[in-house]
Amino acid sequence: MRTALTYATLSAFLLCSEAAFSQSQDKAPVPTPLPNVPSQEPAFEGQTRAPQIDSNVTLDHMVVADGFEHPWAIEFMPDGRMLVTERAGRLRIVSPSGEVSDPVKGLPRFDTRGQGGLLDVVLGRDFANDRKIYFSYAEPHENGKTNTAVARATLAKDGSTLNDVEVIFQQQPSWDSTKHYGSRLVWDNNGHLYVTLGERALPESRQLAQQLDNHLGKVMRINPDGSAPENNPFVDKNNAKPEIWSYGHRNIQGAALNPGSGALWTIEHGPQGGDEINIPEAGKNYGWPVITYGEDYSGEPIGEGITAKQGMEQPIYYWDPVISPSGVAFYQGNMFPNWQGNLLISALHPSALVRLELDGNRVKGEERLLTDVGRIRDVAEGPDGAVWVITDKDNGELIHVTRGD
Repeated sequence: MRTALTYATLSAFLLCSEAAFSQSQDKAPVPTPLPNVPSQEPAFEGQTRAPQIDSNVTLDHMVVADGFEHPWAIEFMPDGRMLVTERAGRLRIVSPSGEVSDPVKGLPRFDTRGQGGLLDVVLGRDFANDRKIYFSYAEPHENGKTNTAVARATLAKDGSTLNDVEVIFQQQPSWDSTKHYGSRLVWDNNGHLYVTLGERALPESRQLAQQLDNHLGKVMRINPDGSAPENNPFVDKNNAKPEIWSYGHRNIQGAALNPGSGALWTIEHGPQGGDEINIPEAGKNYGWPVITYGEDYSGEPIGEGITAKQGMEQPIYYWDPVISPSGVAFYQGNMFPNWQGNLLISALHPSALVRLELDGNRVKGEERLLTDVGRIRDVAEGPDGAVWVITDKDNGELIHVTRGD
């Protein structure tokens, strides 16, 4: 199937009215401007609604495999095959030609209610030798509460089973909401693992994103065994969790390491309006729920309805209306040379692959691609520079994207 890369439909996106929620939908688009919220002006020029750009190329995209139940993540292995997670609690291995394995055995129990289940997966730093993988998931508790947890395990050589499963991190406290788990896993260049965590959505729990004595609404940085690195910003602070890297986040479902700077970039869901990109720095406060460029789903302001406050960081970019972002990747391949260094973002609603052209840490252009394939949950670059995406639905698809010209 061939899709022309145009931006003709963007104006329609910007005028979308709020749609009804489904159980799996993270959020719907909203009208603009937002009512009832004072001062929605951006803090600096270019912070939102970057100019529309056009790649002037044509894409071919082909469904390589389907039948996945709300897939969440794609991770390439050294042999070119992919690990694909399904929120329903299954991990599969998929070949580039579309051969899908039986579910890998040996996974722990998951809480698959709401937005929970099996979430992200990454290879260990020495996977070629020890076959370690790391994965995040919604961990169930007897009292009905859940938390985001991270485990590591050894993938058998034949790919059939996970052995030596070990839980290395558990978000504290657990909560009775089944929303806003995060979660992405990203290695830094020094062998530490970033873990992004949601604030569990409820008005009571989201306030905890501003407090350091818990893990809700935070970015963690941990060692491969789950312990806190000695140079984390709050290691020696009383009543603070030592794993915390940054705080004041809502629901980070996209994270990637910038290959040029080595810095972590994150993308988080705002409420109605205000999806945002941040570059979380050690010990800094990113504002949620005190400042936001969005409003509550009731139409009322969140807190005081302010977008800036001293001591709280501004996003480098935000969307209004929203795109419901999930996976993200910095493109580095040769198949699309004009995209090198660009940010590719999987958008759930309005569904698209969003390409951002960057100038340092600023967004200078935005393009919407693949607007006809459905809700895109994750995006990854293949070994040959092709782009791969997965769609979030009952019969989720793995799609291979190449140049059509």
